[in-house]
Amino acid sequence: QVQLVESGGGLVQAGDSVRLSCAASGRTFSNYAMGWFRQAPGKEREFVAAINWSGISPLYADSVKGRFTISRDKNTVYLQMNSLKPEDTAVYYCAARYGSRYFTDQYEYNYWGQGTQVTVSS
Repeated sequence: QVQLVESGGGLVQAGDSVRLSCAASGRTFSNYAMGWFRQAPGKEREFVAAINWSGISPLYADSVKGRFTISRDKNTVYLQMNSLKPEDTAVYYCAARYGSRYFTDQYEYNYWGQGTQVTVSS
């Protein structure tokens, strides 16, 4: 079992930067691929970024490419979000999947955090 706890959300202005953190506990974190997803009001949850155990070649949704950066260290995965836009407003979730491969499909992930709200005002 893996427990995930996100933090770092809040209310920001368009153009600002925010860093989200997801602290993992319970199992060997390095054995898990990690992903960030988000869900805006009235919309489906969507893929944002993913990183495998090695941290090499992370994957990004086209909508955040060049603005967001996913990274990880011993027990935490981060999402650095720069040049934020109002359309980035959502609840952001981190997710974990056992194994070295990462996926954009949320149903491939077994463990989820509770989510953290990011609101970007114009």
